Amino acid sequence: MKVLFVTSTRIGDAILSTGLLEHLRLQNPQLEVTVACGPAAAPLFEALPGLKRIIVLDKMVFSLHWLRLWLLTIGTFWDLVIDLRNAPATFLLGRRQRRGMPRSGGDIRRVERIARVMNLPDIVPPKLWTSAREDILAKEYMPDGGPILAIGPTANWRAKTWRTENFAELIERLTAPEGILPGARVVLLGRDDERPMALRLIDTIPEDRRIDLVGKLDLLTAYACLARSTFYIGNDSGLMHLAAASGVPTLGLFGPTQESLYAPWGENSDIVRTSIPFEEIFPKNFDHRTSDSLMDSLTVDMAEAGALSLWQRCLESEASGPSGSVN
Repeated sequence: MKVLFVTSTRIGDAILSTGLLEHLRLQNPQLEVTVACGPAAAPLFEALPGLKRIIVLDKMVFSLHWLRLWLLTIGTFWDLVIDLRNAPATFLLGRRQRRGMPRSGGDIRRVERIARVMNLPDIVPPKLWTSAREDILAKEYMPDGGPILAIGPTANWRAKTWRTENFAELIERLTAPEGILPGARVVLLGRDDERPMALRLIDTIPEDRRIDLVGKLDLLTAYACLARSTFYIGNDSGLMHLAAASGVPTLGLFGPTQESLYAPWGENSDIVRTSIPFEEIFPKNFDHRTSDSLMDSLTVDMAEAGALSLWQRCLESEASGPSGSVN
C-alpha cells in the first residue's frame, strides 16, 4: 500500500499527526510511506517502519514548494493520499483515495481533529519510532540509577516561557527529600538556538545531579531520552508533545496559548495554566517577537500542585494495572 502523508512544518503539530501513521501501519504491515513535511519536523520520521522517502518542503516564494511536491509525486499512483495541509497540488495526483484535514473543527483539540481525517472511532495516541542508535545514545546520556526529572524550559516565543527562577524553585521542591522525586537527577532539553535562554537554569542545578542536553540531541534521541525519564515538566512547545508521545508523565505549562487545542495528549498528561485566562492575557499591541513572559500568574505553588496531582494519578493507574496489581 503506497501512502503519501503530507503533514506540518511545526514539530508539535507533526507529532500529533503521527497517530494516523501508526493506525495505518498496524492495519497494513506492507505499508510504504512517503512523508512530506517542513525541515524542522522531518527528523521525526527517519525511523518510521515502511518509510520510502521524506520530502522536505522548504517554503518557497509564490508557494512554489507545492509545485515541487507535485513534481516529485506525480509519477506515482497512490493508494492513499493524506494531506493535513489541504494543498491544492494533492488533488491533482493519481490516487485511489484522498483524505484532507476537515475545514470545520478548529475549536477542538488538534489531535482529535486529525483523527477525523480517517474517521477513526478512537484517537490513536501520537507515536514516534526510534532506531538502535537513538536507544543506545539515550542509555549513554541517561544511564540507570534512580529517577530523572526532565525539564523543557524553552519555547519558540518568550511570552509562553515560564521564568527561570520559577523552574529552579519547582525543581528544588520536587527533588527535595519530601518531594515526589527525592534526589532525582535533572535533565534539561531544548534546541541549540534556545541554549542562551536555558543557561541560567542550567547553572542552578547541582553538577552531580545535572544532565545538560540542551542543544546536544536530535529529535529522536531526545524522544528516547524522554522515554527513560520519570516525569516531564515544560512550556507549551514541540518538546512537550515529544514527551507526551514518549509515555513519560507530562505536565504542560500554559498561558498565552490554548490548552483546549494543544494540551499534551495521553492518560499520563496534564496541564496547569496561568490564573489569567487565555482570552484576557494579551496586552495591547502584543508582539510575540518582543513580548516578555506572560506566564507570571502561574505560580510555583500552582505548578507543584499540578505535578503532585498528575504524579498521584499515574501511581494509582500503575497500581491498578490490568490485573489489579502493581505493574
